[in-house]
Order: sequence, then structure tokens, then C-alpha cells
Amino acid sequence: MEGGLGLVRNLPTPAREYVVWTDEDKSRRPAAQTAAARKAVPPYGRRKGFVPRSMADFGDGGAFPEIHVSQYPLGMGTKEDKAAAANGAVVALEVGEDGSIKYDAIVKQGANRGRIVQTSLKDMKAKSGDEDKLALPTEEDERKAAEKTQAALSLILNGKVNAAKPTHVPEACDPNQQKATFVRYTPNPSAPGYSETASQRIVKMVDQQIDPMEPPKHKHTKVPRGPPSPPAPVLHSPPRKVTVHDQQSWKIPPCVSNWKNARGYTIPLDKRLAADGRGLQEQTVNNNFATLAEALYIAERSARDEVRARAEVRQSNALREKEAQEARLRDLAARAREERGNMAAARA
Repeated sequence: MEGGLGLVRNLPTPAREYVVWTDEDKSRRPAAQTAAARKAVPPYGRRKGFVPRSMADFGDGGAFPEIHVSQYPLGMGTKEDKAAAANGAVVALEVGEDGSIKYDAIVKQGANRGRIVQTSLKDMKAKSGDEDKLALPTEEDERKAAEKTQAALSLILNGKVNAAKPTHVPEACDPNQQKATFVRYTPNPSAPGYSETASQRIVKMVDQQIDPMEPPKHKHTKVPRGPPSPPAPVLHSPPRKVTVHDQQSWKIPPCVSNWKNARGYTIPLDKRLAADGRGLQEQTVNNNFATLAEALYIAERSARDEVRARAEVRQSNALREKEAQEARLRDLAARAREERGNMAAARA
């Protein structure tokens, strides 16, 4: 043992240190505080007039049944405790079948409250399952299930087929098919119409069919409407004097019609034009009007030039045809004179 201690002393100082930190256990209280809390709690039988107000008054224990006031030991039942339990901040401690604590309860809070969360290795292993639950049904079970299904489907189909027939009368309209209520009563012997042979009678009660075209028997009167809500207050600016400019701005000229003058007033032209609003309109000419006028002028000039050229060509053609006609006539006249001279020479 001494040699081992000497060996440890002779080892060099480590260059790195490894420190394990552990959180303080808040559930444990200091011994002085616990003792003081326990000393503050009076013993059983001497608690008259004692009312627990703080956590220390309970002495790490539960509530006092002989003190009839609202008690919240360890903060249980307070608003903060209920809010924490509703938000999932506080999780109840659960123990499994083997006695171990179920830490997966923390994971199954909040959004995973209704989900299946696999938190253990056993959930990941394959399971063979219960043979009785996984076994196929017998022929007898299959036959009973088939008969029950067939009977249910037949009942539904028969009801729909009967309802589709033209001779079908709805149950609400047919008194023979309505669900009747039978009442048995014993009549009074002294009542009129009493018969000794019928000591008891059975009355069948059915709902009478209501005519849909019958006018309503009850008059519905509307409740008078209550007063409306008061109008919202309108906030006005402080009054100020009206200037001459404001008066002229608010001066609206009278309406003057160009078609009617029932009273026969003589209205000056300037007033009529002012009422017409022509002076308020600004006459603006678009630039396209000048472009259009120039284009029309150029088109007219080019058309005149074309007409003049066609007239000159037509005149020249007419002159040429006239000259050709005159030349042809001269040739005919010369030929005629020549023939007449030849005939005169032949006679001589």
C-alpha cells in the first residue's frame, strides 16, 4: 500500500483535468431549514388556531385534516400547478410492470399526446402475436357472419324497393303503419254510455295526418323593434368667420335650361352661356387634326396631278387618232382622183 502511494506521488502532474459536474438536487432541503420547518409545526392536538400559509408550515408533509381551511401542500392544487399540468410542464410519475420508472411519459406530452411513440427496444423487436387472435375464423363463424350480413343488406334493399313502388304509402301518411300507442283504462260506472260487458277498454292512439295546405292556426305577432343605438357624436371644428372668398366659392349659379322657360324670364346670353358651362371647358385641338388635314391636302394634290396627267394622255391620244384619220381620208381621196384620171384616159 505504501509503495502504491509513493508511485502516485512520483507521477507527473496531469496536463488536462476532467471534472464531472452534477446538478444540485433541489428536492432535498438543508437540514437546518427542514428542522426549522418541523419546529414551526405544532404537534397533533395543539393545532388550535394554527393555519398553514406557506410551504414551510406543512413540514414536508401533507395537509392537516383537523384544520378546515383550503390547504395546498407542496403546491398541489394551485393555479400554477393546474396550468403546468395542462401545458404538460408537470408529468405524473408512472411505474412500469417491473417497477421501473417510465421516462417515456415526457415524450408523450404535447403534440405526441395522441400518437404511438416507440421509446424502448422492445417496441422495435418483432412480435409473434397471439395465436388465438390471429387464427382464422371457423366455417361456422363465417356462415353466421355471412347470414347476418345478408339479412342486413336484404332489409335495406327491401325497404328501398318498397319505397320506390307507386303503391307505397309513407308511414307518416298511412294510419295502419304508424306507430300506435295503446292505452288501457277502466270507465266510470256512473258515466254515461257505460256498459257492463266492457269493464275495461283499450284505445289505440295514432298521430293525425296534417294537411300541408291547411292555413296556420296560430298567428305569429312580431315583437316591436326596440330603439336603435344612439347616433355617433359628430365632432365639429370650432366656428370661424366666413370670408368674401369663401362666399364667392360657395355661390352656385342658378340652373338655366336651354329648353324650358316656364315663367318667361328674359335671360341674358352671358348668363345662359355661363349656366351652360361652355366657358369652363378648355378647347384643345389634337395634333392629329393637323396631320389629317395635311394628309388630305397631299392626297388631293396628288389626285389632281393624276387627273391632269390622264387628261393630257387622253388628249394626245385623241389628236393622234384624228391625224391618222385625216391621213387615211387623204389617201382615199388621192386614190379616188387617180382612178378617175385613169378612167378618163382610157376613154380617150
